[in-house]
Formats: sequence, structure tokens, C-alpha cells
Amino acid sequence: MVALTAAACGHGAAITKRKAEPPYAGPLDAGVVKTSMGSLRGMAAADYRVFQGIPYAAAPVGPLRWQLPRPAPKWPGILDATKPGPQCMQDTGPDPRVGKPTSENCLTLNVWTPPRGQHGEKRPVMVWIHGGGFVNGSGDIYHSRSLVVKGHIVVVTINYRLGALGFLAHPSLGPPGDVGNYGLADQQAALRWVRDNISAFGGDPFKVTIAGESAGGMSVCDHLVAPGSVGLFRAAIIQSAPCQAQADLATGQRRSVDYAAQAGCRNPAITAVCLRALPAARLDRPPWYYLIGDSDGLSGPVTGATVLPDGPFPAIATGRAARVPVLVGVNHDEFTMFAAFRHRKLGRGVGLAEYSHVLDEIFGGDGAPIMAHYPPDHFGGDVSLAYSAAITDGVFACTTDRLADSLSRNAPVYAYEFDDPHAPAPEPLRDAPFPVGASHSLELAYLFNVGGLAPFDAAQQVLSDQMISYWTRFVSTGTPKAPGLPDWPAQDGSPDHKSWMSLRPSESQLIADFDEEHQCPFWASLKGRS
Repeated sequence: MVALTAAACGHGAAITKRKAEPPYAGPLDAGVVKTSMGSLRGMAAADYRVFQGIPYAAAPVGPLRWQLPRPAPKWPGILDATKPGPQCMQDTGPDPRVGKPTSENCLTLNVWTPPRGQHGEKRPVMVWIHGGGFVNGSGDIYHSRSLVVKGHIVVVTINYRLGALGFLAHPSLGPPGDVGNYGLADQQAALRWVRDNISAFGGDPFKVTIAGESAGGMSVCDHLVAPGSVGLFRAAIIQSAPCQAQADLATGQRRSVDYAAQAGCRNPAITAVCLRALPAARLDRPPWYYLIGDSDGLSGPVTGATVLPDGPFPAIATGRAARVPVLVGVNHDEFTMFAAFRHRKLGRGVGLAEYSHVLDEIFGGDGAPIMAHYPPDHFGGDVSLAYSAAITDGVFACTTDRLADSLSRNAPVYAYEFDDPHAPAPEPLRDAPFPVGASHSLELAYLFNVGGLAPFDAAQQVLSDQMISYWTRFVSTGTPKAPGLPDWPAQDGSPDHKSWMSLRPSESQLIADFDEEHQCPFWASLKGRS
């Protein structure tokens, strides 16, 4: 299922297909909407409208390749906004998604909105940044019907440049320090478009929440500390985001130089000209800046550059982040999905003989104590489950716990753990040699209308309704307090107020043992992780 697997952090993410639920229920005319760039017409159902493929920036092609986004040109007449734009260039691997064209000209967004209000009232807005390791995915796979209809908000989903075209940090591409991060700058351009145009769709430009999962959540972390994002949102949602997993500028530049050489651009005097002359199809493979696990990687923003002068963790820890309410969380079994993809790709899981070595590579030489703390014997003898638990805790859960602690010193933070042990999974995970549980990205189906999964049972449908209520109330008010649901208090940075909302079918409740469950004191004891 593309909506879930494209949210995963890496090159194993795009191996499945799904048949999506139609984004609208009929060819009803949504009416003409006037924006600053021109008029457009979308489609409507009885209880919502959708406008797709709206350009928010100029096509980043030719001399604009590896430049900051420029304003979109105005168009004559009425733009047909009934179909999504192409996905940004990406590596679709050996199993490309039929019917999903890619293009370098891809900077478009989609607006899902309730019907026109009786009295012109403006709705709160959620801007959704898709995941996919900064190497794949697109905004149009996140059908937002339930959020709009049940939550009475406006949802904007966006495309942004990916992989090499979005994040190559070759020093020849700009002045010193002013390279890379083009995809992050695209997101900022989309947020400026929302500020300037969303009122025409019934949205309130003063009530914008940025939200994302995986790489999208990492992007949200970056916007909390990026100078160019100041004032473009009033709240943030961070889902399953390893916000520490970002390369610095030096690493990005070094790997970008290697990437350019492999592409045939080796002469430093003309590297930029050479790269800009390459066909886009030659640039669909990304540069890898950060590995999560032994076979899953990220491209993405680099810290220490003009667009992102500092990484989110040091900036947040020193109080240099936007002081806005944040809803942040993880899934109970984040890494089982990646372990299952590894098994599918290689035909085997992690072996006992390589377990410590793999952990050494991921955690900088701490493999032996981590293996001792996560012995396969504690997981029924299954090395893959032990390996998954270690990375779930060390990369996702405990870093998110640290993030929540740091953010809560200056603003309200609402922390959650998605923990449906039987969450519907896409087809490639159904025959995994171990249960994947509440793995990475599986919570997305509880918020968005996506296909390719077994239907929810009654308890899961209740959980979906609860999550939509929590999320949309947060977008509307800055707090996830929803009528008839368990109270969800904010953390305040003290050890006695570290409750997390455990999101489980029919029994969502506050828990106080998240850090113990995920072995966070152990991870804090390792060198360089306190």
C-alpha cells in the first residue's frame, strides 16, 4: 500500500501498490475559487470539496534546478484542479507504481475543504507533509475526507522535491553554506501559499498547523527551528519522526561530491553546469545521508546550511524553537516494518552472528551492550524481533521522549503512542515471519482514507474516530481535548508529569511507563546519548 510504505524511511519503501479509495464521490462542480495566481475549479461531494494539482511555486527546471523555489506564474482562464499533479522525481525501484507519473515539474498541492460555509466562517487548517525518507512519496495519496468531514477542518497536502533534486548539497551549486535543503524550502513556499491563499478555500490563515509522519515529521521538527518558517504556523504535529537522524552540511557535501562523480560530473570547474544538464531521469536515485538500520536510508535536509542553520535537537534543547503547542508520538513497534522489508529483500532476517556488528554500525560502536540488553532469548529466540525492538527504542521511542521533554519546557506538548497490536498492514507485511504489530506508518490509515488494507473491526473503527477527533481538535484549538474522550493533559517537563496517551482499540488511556517500556534509562546511559 503506497500511502503506508511510502511513509517509511528509505529505499525499501516503494515496493507495494494499492488501489486507493476515490478522493471524491462524484463529478460535482466545486465552483470557481480565485487565488493570487488565477482562478481554478475543483470537484465536490455532498459534504466536502477537493482541489488538486495547484501550482504553489514555479517549475524547478532548467536554470531553476537546485535553486530556492520561485513564485508560480499566473495562469489565464480557469485552471482544471480536478486531478493531482505528478509526483516529484523519485526512485520507484523495480516495482514502479502504475498510473503515478513522476516529473521534475511537481511543486503542487491539494486542498480538501468542507462545503462553503453558510456565513463565510473560516476553518482551521492542517498542512500535511508526506513521509518517504525524503526519497519518495507524494501528497495526493493522503486522501483527507474523514479529517475534513468529521473534524470540520481544511487539509492541505503538498509535494516537495525529493532525493537528489531536493537535497543534493554539492558545494558547486551555490555560495558557501547555501546549498542543499531545496525540498525543505519548497515546504516553506507551500506554507507561504497557504498563508496568502487558503482563505479563498474557507481556511483560516491564522490557524495553521503543520503536520507530518516519518520524513514529514522530521520536516516539522526542522520548521520548528528554521528561520524561514517563523510565523507560518501556530501548532505542530510530529508522527514517528527520528528528528535526530539528519546529516550535517559537511557530510552532505562530501556525499554529494561522490554522487556527482558517479553521475559523471567530476570536473570541479563545471560540476554545476554538468549536473544541471543531466536528464532528470539520471537523478532519480538519491544520495544517502543517514542510515537507519543496515538497509534503510534517508536523504533530506542538512544542518549548518543557510535554510537550516542548526539541527532541531540542539536548537530545541537551548530554547531556540518556535514556542507553539506540539502533538508528538511514535508507534509501539516502529521498526518491525523495516525488518520485514529486509527479510523480503534478502530472503532472511538478521542472523545471530551479525547482530552485534549491525548494531555497532547503527549505534556507533555500542553493539555489545545493546545486544546484551536486547538478547534474542527475550524475544522467543527471534533475532529480527530483538533487532527491531532495539532500533524502535533507540532510534524512535527514546529520542521522541527526549524531544517531548525538551519541547515541553517552553510550550504545551501532548505525547502519544499508537499501540494497536493488530493494525491492518499492507500485503507485503502479512506474510512476514514475525508479527509486525503497531509498526511504522500503520497509524496513517486511522487518519486518512487509504485503500489496500483489511477493513477495520468495530474496535479499530472506534480508535480511528477517536484519533480523528483528537487530531482535529488539536488543529482547531491547540489542545487534543475532545468531548467524550479520555482527557489528554500536556506534559510540563517534570518527571512526575510524563504521561503519554496510549492509543489502543477501545481502551485509549494515559500511561506513565513509556520510558521504562522502551528502556529509555538504558539508552540515556550509553555514551553520547544522555
